[in-house]
Amino acid sequence: MTFHQPQKLKTIADLIGAKFIGYEDFQVLGTNEIHRVKSGEIVFVNHPKYYDKALHSAATIILIDKEVECPPGKALLISDDPFRDFNRINTHFTKIYNFTETLHDVEIGEGTKIHPSAVIGNHVVIGKNTIIFPNVVIGDRTVIGDNVIIQSNTVLGGDAFYYRKLNGNYDRLISVGNIIIENNVEIGNGCTIDRGVTDSTIIGEGSVLDNQIQVGHDTIIGKRCLIASQVGIAGCCIIGDEVTLWGQVGVASGNSIEAGSVILGKTGVNRDLKKGTYIGMFAEDFKTYLKKEVKLRKLK
Repeated sequence: MTFHQPQKLKTIADLIGAKFIGYEDFQVLGTNEIHRVKSGEIVFVNHPKYYDKALHSAATIILIDKEVECPPGKALLISDDPFRDFNRINTHFTKIYNFTETLHDVEIGEGTKIHPSAVIGNHVVIGKNTIIFPNVVIGDRTVIGDNVIIQSNTVLGGDAFYYRKLNGNYDRLISVGNIIIENNVEIGNGCTIDRGVTDSTIIGEGSVLDNQIQVGHDTIIGKRCLIASQVGIAGCCIIGDEVTLWGQVGVASGNSIEAGSVILGKTGVNRDLKKGTYIGMFAEDFKTYLKKEVKLRKLK
């Protein structure tokens, strides 16, 4: 999430009641999750296992639960609960409506047709010659390009599935990001695409999604991808251009698939994949799989 205007480190520290290490007028540009964080942004960390990753990430400001040595050129915000305070910062700078208030501020391009039963949130931008079918739900801050087709009962912009367990209950990391659907995308019936936690979930230009597909928060799907029915893609994944995912493929959180790959039906992607064709529970190279099957059958 990028602030509407840069903030000072002391301003953010005062907002959440935290101690800070760094110059009080140190510039803060926004917040982001560790997978997408950029220079000038805040990232949070609340477990020693991830201290090093956060401190040496692209983040300039680290919201952390323990005072540690601050890397050169960075600043720290010391909080007793970074998860809670990350939510506090995000919701201070981004209002959460969740369809409880209808302000609209919606831009709709020439030639676009939207069925009356569709529900559209606030601050939404829809391009030219786009078609929105019945019962589509479009959440706040969603950006949809030109010549897009979104079929019935699809939900764009649901909350990220991002929780921690606290005192026996699940505590949500509030989603203040959005979705960007680029030009010439087609999305089938009953798909669910979550908005980013602090950044954008992106569906690249010319990609085609079948029915009943789930795309998690902050995932980036490249251009001209083909995704078949019942595929599930977890959060923070990167799917390269012209990747094909056949039916019931599952992609675990934080993994990437190189451009031009083909993932055959029911394959599980549990690691980063180079360009190729894959099959099986743990995404095995397809030619290797076939050779193995031939050898096994010869043993019978």
